[in-house]
Amino acid sequence: MPMQQISILGCGWLGLPLAKALLEKGFSVNGSTTSENKLSILENSGIKPFLVAVSSEGIQGNSYDFLKGSDLLIIDIPPKLKGDTNENFVKKMQNLVLEIQKSSIKKVLFISSTSVYADTENTPVITEENTPNPDTESGRQLFESENLLLNNPKFSTTVLRFGGLIGEDRHPVKFLSGRENIENPDGPVNLIHQQDCIGIIEKIIEKDIWNETFNAAAPIHPGRKEYYTQKAESLGLEVPRFNVEKKSVGKIIISNKLEAILNYNFEVMDRNF
Repeated sequence: MPMQQISILGCGWLGLPLAKALLEKGFSVNGSTTSENKLSILENSGIKPFLVAVSSEGIQGNSYDFLKGSDLLIIDIPPKLKGDTNENFVKKMQNLVLEIQKSSIKKVLFISSTSVYADTENTPVITEENTPNPDTESGRQLFESENLLLNNPKFSTTVLRFGGLIGEDRHPVKFLSGRENIENPDGPVNLIHQQDCIGIIEKIIEKDIWNETFNAAAPIHPGRKEYYTQKAESLGLEVPRFNVEKKSVGKIIISNKLEAILNYNFEVMDRNF
């Protein structure tokens, strides 16, 4: 049986270690980057590198060869909607879909976010049964992009809504350290470690689970003030200061469906992660 080939659009913080993990499982991997100086990093890791940039105007680079021969595409390019950047992410996905339809791709795994659910004062417990109600532009465009992919009859899509991404070199406490007047001290955290992100994606591929939507956050949800204070102290960082006067908003993301269908156990989930 020939080695199965997977294309990963976006070999960044998650996409690159994911590609390496899939190579170890025996897959061959086409990986894309928008940065020329990353091509050699991909190639040296055993990934077939492609310079591909998806924009609202169209696609630059050799998207044909990037997708050619793969039956699975993993889309891992988050919307750039912070600060002054206000891209049309949905239009980007529409342009990408046109290319997918012309290719050998039969399955799509779309990396989305739990930001498709709003934070509210009653701190709801959220499962996949809850209808998304995004309150940010990023969440709105992600939810629209999810539906664009899920409703396309030319390929099967599974959507994976990750909580806040953390890993060895990436933790939101580094951004919050020393800041003052931070809102939502009692809002629960919904985080997921890079190791679990990769483990879950591997399970979806291994079990061939398509036309599904999964929430994915570690099943531990201390309040933001409690969690980030303890985390800052453990890393020797200046403790962030929260505004406790204003009522907190939040949500608790439940991943029971994923644990049941994929038979997945979260690996990184103690209170110190």
